[in-house]
Amino acid sequence: MTHPIIQDLNSRYTAKKYDPSKRISAEDMAVIKEALRLSASSINSQPWKFIIVESDEAKQRFHNTFANMHQFNQPHATAASHTILFAYDPKFTKEKFAKRVDAEVTSGHLPADMYDAFMGAYAFADMNTDKTGFNGHWTKAQVYLALGNILHTLARLGIDSTPMEGVDPALIGEEFKQELDGHVVEVALAMGYHLDGEDYNHGLPKARLALDDVITTL
Repeated sequence: MTHPIIQDLNSRYTAKKYDPSKRISAEDMAVIKEALRLSASSINSQPWKFIIVESDEAKQRFHNTFANMHQFNQPHATAASHTILFAYDPKFTKEKFAKRVDAEVTSGHLPADMYDAFMGAYAFADMNTDKTGFNGHWTKAQVYLALGNILHTLARLGIDSTPMEGVDPALIGEEFKQELDGHVVEVALAMGYHLDGEDYNHGLPKARLALDDVITTL
């Protein structure tokens, strides 16, 4: 199939080794940041923060968080051009949601007289909130919508990437405590350009189940 979307998805793969000398341009980073901002989320909750690791100092801080586990991902911390830490809010309150509804009105998307009605959508979060105020299972799911969006964005830009659930949430939480402001990181995305001749995963054919095995049309 020659459709550009299918070409993007066929070219996308998980990079295993990065060329530390190659950097993502400022222009492409601006597109990536705006794509993150425009990511979809249930009830437009946007219960997230995206921490972009770019400077050498920040890369070293991220590198340090692999001290206890998942060292196989540690080289990406300094070799990749950038890494995004996808952080979710484990206690997303109705008051926080109100800020999103304010944006709905100011943007012109929501008529002001519909404000109270839209606030009722918080019920979707409320039904996933326990007695302690924790709704991290629900907000973490929203982060993966943003991750999927960025994977396709990067493929379109011709930028390689490595999704990493192999990170240490506890050490990241300590190292980036100020920036995270109570948010939690359980997945990150390294981005950059593969190292020619040393990335064993580059250029291999896709290995996916057949269409009829995964899609049922009724």
